[in-house]
Amino acid sequence: MCNRMESFSQRKGLKPVKSVMQVDSMDEDLRNGLWNVLIASYWDRVKPQLDMEGYYRWDLSSNREMEKLVWSLQINYFKKPVDEMGDKWLTIRNQLRDYFFRCPWNEVYDFIEFVANNYPDKYANQRFMTLCNSVLEREVSAYRFVGGRITQITSEREIAEIEEALEKAPNAVYIHLKTAFDLLTDRRSPDYRNSIKESISAVEAVCKQISGNPKAKLEQALKAIQEKTRLHPALKKAFSNLYGYTSDAQGIRHALIDESNLDFEDAKFMLVSCSAFINYLMAKGSKLNIKYQT
Repeated sequence: MCNRMESFSQRKGLKPVKSVMQVDSMDEDLRNGLWNVLIASYWDRVKPQLDMEGYYRWDLSSNREMEKLVWSLQINYFKKPVDEMGDKWLTIRNQLRDYFFRCPWNEVYDFIEFVANNYPDKYANQRFMTLCNSVLEREVSAYRFVGGRITQITSEREIAEIEEALEKAPNAVYIHLKTAFDLLTDRRSPDYRNSIKESISAVEAVCKQISGNPKAKLEQALKAIQEKTRLHPALKKAFSNLYGYTSDAQGIRHALIDESNLDFEDAKFMLVSCSAFINYLMAKGSKLNIKYQT
């Protein structure tokens, strides 16, 4: 096994996996994106009204739906006296903006969840949650709207498996895993298909090293590992099936005429599963005094 003295972040100039996937933090791009969705879905619905004197007024009373939401926010979310609220929409909007960009990351999720469940237009709320999920996926957040609630889709344990595999794997395995992770979390152009390919290639790489056969296919490597380490037949079968999925004529490894219907969850599942399997195999291999090639 290669000896890396620096941390993962130091080696590659990256944040830890937990931060890249935004589990207990929220960077500026994610916060800005969610605020822009609020503008498009709700705030811009309030339009100025021309009064009797020919002046445009931004009174909240001109939009009953927004008035109901703001009252609900004041009473049930901020829990402040309603007579402090006022009725000037631009003032209220600026107050909401100031709160949104100053509050802790978790309160941003509290806020958008509350809005999505208290604005009196179900169609607008559904569209809002769909747009939020697009931003959350684009910015690699660990959370999504599911059933009207913000739900964590990437657990601490899943992240721990990825970080452990990246930290302990020999270079030949590390390169595939790192590439899979980068393709998954690329915010400009994520490549889920090739991320899955790299994840399974990382399993192949560790199997070859443990089996001692650099030309072995995954099935051959798993068979040799089973003989050496008493690999449970169910685990062997499970990863053979995963490999079959990625190698199938309609799978990931072969060029497809039509775009594959893969998404973040597919690629994340494969990365987490392969990382966990690599950690398991590395632990088994250590008992056999396997000498890994760097």
